[in-house]
Amino acid sequence: MFYRKTKEIDSQFEAITTLDEVQIGGLKQTILIRGENTNNPLMLFLHGGPGTAQIGLAPKFQRDLEKHFTVVNWDQRGAGLSYSKELKKEDLTIENMVNDSVELIQYLLKRFNQPKLFLIGHSWGSVLGVLVSQKAPEFIYGYIGIGQVVNMKEGEKISYEYTLNKAKESNHKKALKKLAEIEYNPLDMKYLGVQRKWLAKLGGSFIGVTMYNLVYSNILFAPEYTMKDWFVFIKGGKFSLDSLWEQLMDINFIETAPKLEVPVYLFAGRHDYQVPSIVAEQYFHTLECPHKEWIWFENSGHLLNYEEVEKFNAECLKIKETTLTPVR
Repeated sequence: MFYRKTKEIDSQFEAITTLDEVQIGGLKQTILIRGENTNNPLMLFLHGGPGTAQIGLAPKFQRDLEKHFTVVNWDQRGAGLSYSKELKKEDLTIENMVNDSVELIQYLLKRFNQPKLFLIGHSWGSVLGVLVSQKAPEFIYGYIGIGQVVNMKEGEKISYEYTLNKAKESNHKKALKKLAEIEYNPLDMKYLGVQRKWLAKLGGSFIGVTMYNLVYSNILFAPEYTMKDWFVFIKGGKFSLDSLWEQLMDINFIETAPKLEVPVYLFAGRHDYQVPSIVAEQYFHTLECPHKEWIWFENSGHLLNYEEVEKFNAECLKIKETTLTPVR
């Protein structure tokens, strides 16, 4: 389902709502662009997962952002509306995804005649966010990391230990039984499914949003995805996870990205043990960059931009104003 819609608000600027197929990395990929004024700065979201495409999920949470930014959501290669059965596992590499991201940024800047944009990476998307900031800092006003991945092996160990300890503390017999039945192995998808299920039930995944508001209401009401698209969303999510997860285990930005040439803002959910905030905090303290800020979201887990929407939007607006307001 593809549509393009633009409308004039007044004689000085134009709103935009458009769902487009664009050629990125030699592949047809889909982007959703929404905003009340195309002269506003661009904000590009790099979704999590791998494979958790967010064109069908994010727009209803981003309405206020659209007043101040031209917001771009992108279903990455192999995910959501950018999934294709022609893709092979070897087509999904971190290097390819980084190159796609840079190519998309260049396309957007040219299309909207803008010099730079604000880049947001969530979870898996935060891996791309750091690598893109490292590769093409000249295109980025500032990088915002949500649920920032830093060291996957360390983070997965902490996540498992948190889940097990919470099950013991609450004497959750079913959780303890299911966790005892699996061997710790973050490369095993069966293990990962069990651990993530009980992590969510025990409060270490998200706490400030319900599954209905996050997913089920979108299945019923989101205009960007048809029912068929939601089935493809599931297929693309599994394909992306299977293709990229093992590659993620080699990520350790404390060693490979100790310095970035863009301002960095790390947004952290106090209750996030899916990608534990404690690891991102270690990175924050050692990271060298022109400017950096650490912002806690006290009532959030891993999905803080959906859990504390007003605070998230306000922090983004604050970054825009401090970045783009001329110094007198």
